[in-house]
Amino acid sequence: MEKDFIEEVTWRGMVHDVMPGTQEHLNETSRAAYVGIDPTADSLHIGHLVGVMMLRHFQLAGHKPVALVGGATGMIGDPSGKSQERNLLDEKTLRHNQEALKKQLSKFLDFKTSEKNSAILVNNYDWMKDFSFLDFIRDVGKHITVNYMMSKDSVKKRLSSESKEGMSFTEFTYQLVQGYDFLHLYRTQDCSLQMGGSDQWGNITTGTELIRRIDQGKGFALTCPLITKADGTKFGKTATGNIWLDPEKTSPYKFYQYWINTSDEDAEKFIKIFTFLSKDEIESLVKSHREQPHLRTLQSKLADEITEAVHSKDAFEKTKEASKVLFGKSTEEDLAKLDEATFLDVFEGVPLKELNKDLLKDGLDMIAALSAETEFLNSNGEARRALKENSISVNKSKVGLDYSLKESDLINGKYVLINKGKKNTYLIKFD
Repeated sequence: MEKDFIEEVTWRGMVHDVMPGTQEHLNETSRAAYVGIDPTADSLHIGHLVGVMMLRHFQLAGHKPVALVGGATGMIGDPSGKSQERNLLDEKTLRHNQEALKKQLSKFLDFKTSEKNSAILVNNYDWMKDFSFLDFIRDVGKHITVNYMMSKDSVKKRLSSESKEGMSFTEFTYQLVQGYDFLHLYRTQDCSLQMGGSDQWGNITTGTELIRRIDQGKGFALTCPLITKADGTKFGKTATGNIWLDPEKTSPYKFYQYWINTSDEDAEKFIKIFTFLSKDEIESLVKSHREQPHLRTLQSKLADEITEAVHSKDAFEKTKEASKVLFGKSTEEDLAKLDEATFLDVFEGVPLKELNKDLLKDGLDMIAALSAETEFLNSNGEARRALKENSISVNKSKVGLDYSLKESDLINGKYVLINKGKKNTYLIKFD
């Protein structure tokens, strides 16, 4: 074995519960383990990344990772951690989502290696679609008692007095379907370990119970903690929603900014979970960061590593350049390099005024650009003073009273960036 998998994920803070004997089982020989992924969207979001990272560490330790896309379970809806039922998907949508997810997973997992621990992607719809209801309740359902199923936390929570919705029979049977997945992979892939978030422990142990009762075999379980942020806000969410791995859903710039804005406490935790840096490298970074926290060494390294892993070196470099535009000393040339989408991401929330492009034909004088036409500044007098004090920049270059905006100033053929001092930024869009 290359590394002891359990030791690796333990020091990284990625273990919540592990079934006794798991470490010894994995150290005997190369094993297979699976993580289930919900296919209700055609992209992973960063909440999925912990499970993906676990599979990657598993593969690096010489074992075989199995990513299971829950096509069948996606049609039902997992009650764990949910307060209500989810929308159910049709097969065409699920297949499209599966292909999109495999593309993203292949950035972390090696599906092509000739070694026997090549990663595989499976979809539980493939073995569940031909299972009749009668066959399922006869071959699977009879082995698990209702008492056993009722004792699970995910069921108890939904049946408690605080839940208004109650729980449908469909959701109640979810743990049996997931348990059968484990049994099926145990039989077909010699898969003896299932991993997931700590809210999955009940579903996973139903699988180990089916393996024991039906095949007299031994399955193992390992869960990771649900990721939380020190300030109590939800990990992986912003005011506008999930942080996705798909650049069309969350731009590389916004993705990078999410990580760079992590708190010191969270950065120490996240750099262990979301990067493949070694223990020594991380300890050294943490030491440097604690000595000079204002340099934000940890956040910078975390954002660098994960943005490059999820997107590409090229996208990461562009993102880094874009960040400098907002916070560093950048030039007009730096601005010109940004494509329009990134440019708008960088200056999201900045006061913006739309003007007619015809105003640029004879040049638009700076007092009009600052006050009369845009009302960025309260009066022409305030605009005149700012220009005399040399505190106005157009596209990062200082300008005076005699300057006029012209078409050659336009970034991406339509924008002009104006700064007053270091703190005030304005945008004009010419259409």
